Amino acid sequence: MAQVLEFKLPDLGEGLTEAQIVRWLVQVGEVVAIDQPVVEVETAKAMVEVPCPYGGVVTARFGEEGTELPVGAPLLTVAVGAPAAGSPGGSEQHGEGSGNVLVGYGTSQAPARRRRVRPQAPAASHASVAPARQPVPGAAPGASADRIASSAGRGPAGTGGLGTAPPPGAGRPATGNGGRDGADGSPADGPVPVISPLVRRLARENGLDLRELTGSGPDGLILRADVEYALRAAAGAHSPTPSAPASALTPAPAAASAGTRIPLKGVRGAVADKLSRSRREIPDATCWVDADATELMRARGAMNAAGGPKISLIALLARICTAALARYPELNSTVDMEAREIVRLDQVHLGFAAQTERGLVVPVVRGAHERDAESLSAEFARLTEAARAGTLTPAELTGGTFTLNNYGVFGVDGSTPIVNHPEAAMLGVGRIVPKPWVHEGELAVRQVVQLSLTFDHRVCDGGTAGGFLRYVADCVEHPAVLLRTL
Repeated sequence: MAQVLEFKLPDLGEGLTEAQIVRWLVQVGEVVAIDQPVVEVETAKAMVEVPCPYGGVVTARFGEEGTELPVGAPLLTVAVGAPAAGSPGGSEQHGEGSGNVLVGYGTSQAPARRRRVRPQAPAASHASVAPARQPVPGAAPGASADRIASSAGRGPAGTGGLGTAPPPGAGRPATGNGGRDGADGSPADGPVPVISPLVRRLARENGLDLRELTGSGPDGLILRADVEYALRAAAGAHSPTPSAPASALTPAPAAASAGTRIPLKGVRGAVADKLSRSRREIPDATCWVDADATELMRARGAMNAAGGPKISLIALLARICTAALARYPELNSTVDMEAREIVRLDQVHLGFAAQTERGLVVPVVRGAHERDAESLSAEFARLTEAARAGTLTPAELTGGTFTLNNYGVFGVDGSTPIVNHPEAAMLGVGRIVPKPWVHEGELAVRQVVQLSLTFDHRVCDGGTAGGFLRYVADCVEHPAVLLRTL
């Protein structure tokens, strides 16, 4: 007898809570192999092909192309071979591993853990729980129940995985809950169909009872958009003044709908969330200095004239950054406010801002402190090309400890960069242009650049930040200074 296993959207990387289905790579009824890509999704950071950890026949897909799903929501179900003898809940792939190619999932003995045999519950218990959720049409029996249990937390064996204690507020009448009421009109005992902890926290912080909502996600799953819509509706219901005439309220919808509304999601949404969090949590400060980059440009020209791989300017600036961080390690750190500790990091994973058609992304050069100028140039070129093609992996977009932002490519001189949370500092580099400059006591035309450093004032004082920036400027003006650290 075939066993139907449900594959949920896995954790695709640090900080990613949802993804949008771009293209299905398999059809219902198609046979798939272990680790075969089944769907292409777009996260806030990259396009990713998601491989399925099970081999068998696809029996159902959840979500059309363009649908946004939270991490943990069902993607598809797969019918695998009959369980091995003497091991209920095991599949014929028992003992095989999928390779764990994404974060947080793999098939190494997963079927035995996921599909446990539960004792038959009393009939009265079934009567009270059955109205809570209906199976998805076309899905195997038990798939919907497994999905509910995994989203709400499984209870002890013998309870059907749903727990016995009623949730808070279960005695209150609930309306519009998508059929989750009992026969007498009161909310039925059982889990609320919510997977994302963010959704639960948002509802809890605003005093919203999730049991009163109808989810718009697959099989009634409550999404963040459902909670936000309910909060907006509640705010709108209380905003008008009771004494205001009805005619005075009619222009409001027209004013609210004026202009073009663009969904804040994908890369743009991720950038908005990250920068907003940085502004809320990091008390940043900025210092800047002009530097004569003439000698640095000459040194780069001499390197490239000698033959071999070309050395990029950003690679030289990155090499200067790593040397400066070795002298001022306070800026290669992060702040753990829960433990009230500053965590100084041993390695430098250097992020750099890259503008693409999808928006701003920050690829990360890992182990930048161990690389020379040639290695840095090659890695910057590889990551930049991948960013433009939209093929960066989540691992290549996370884990940075310091960011280099070369906004001079946009033809501007200066900026006050926002720290890339949870990092502690970012170096900004403006355009290099000919300007009048006093050189060796005489006025001359030199190649001048403006450098700016935004830093988290919790990790250091202005003296440390100023020392870091001054060292960077000295290396730009006199590249031979770097010879002391080579």
